[in-house]
Amino acid sequence: MSIDEKIQSIQACIAKKGSVLIAFSGGVDSSVLAALAFRALGRKAIAVTADSQTLAPGELDRAKAVAREIGISHKTICYDELGEPGFAENPVDRCYHCKKGLIRELKKIAAEYDIKTIIEGTNISDLKNHRPGHRAIVEEGLYNPFVEFKVTKEEIREIARKLGLSVADKPSMACLSSRFPYGQTITADALRRVGVAENYLRDRGFNVVRVRDHAGLARIEITPDEMTHLIEMRDAVSVEFKRLGFLYVTLDLIGFRSGSMDEVL
Repeated sequence: MSIDEKIQSIQACIAKKGSVLIAFSGGVDSSVLAALAFRALGRKAIAVTADSQTLAPGELDRAKAVAREIGISHKTICYDELGEPGFAENPVDRCYHCKKGLIRELKKIAAEYDIKTIIEGTNISDLKNHRPGHRAIVEEGLYNPFVEFKVTKEEIREIARKLGLSVADKPSMACLSSRFPYGQTITADALRRVGVAENYLRDRGFNVVRVRDHAGLARIEITPDEMTHLIEMRDAVSVEFKRLGFLYVTLDLIGFRSGSMDEVL
């Protein structure tokens, strides 16, 4: 099936739902899904973003901007993952507990608008990795059009370009809880610290950044071609990270890779 055929098929299936609520982070996956839903249903599609401690600084404003760009109705809700049983202890199925709680809140909004279908942007490429959150999505009956039509991450970016979305080449932004080794307790202060640290590096020209927090040791993941630049400014980075509360600051020589905390599994 070609990209254009997948676009048409997804829009047709969404249109048959009559009305939908999109779990909307503002990343490329959920943005493409929101755009296709808006094309299919117009005002009968609404995007909902959860404002929580694990959302990286600035991402809520970016989500609002993309929703305006698409033209879709956008609602923000507050969600406290840290208060969700089983989440802050950071077990290997942490994302399952988070998704369960988030879906519960999304269902409240859907009921308020008399919407029967919640759609979510997991793509077929995601399922190759450790994705305990997807189990919650399946259990709760959310609709995954990208999974149904076997749409890959690269195809989603291609669709975003076809639709003229500004997020087409936006780097993936996993929630901040993914910065901690399994079993290390996640706190609001620790989430804030890694979020501020990552923004510090992005503001200095680093495009793809993860700051992994190993009990006070910051392990920086960036692309290999940017490592020389980071080493040149290592003194300033070290001072800033220690000001934020990190005891040690290190550079991961392998470089950025999505889901590096899963390598122990």
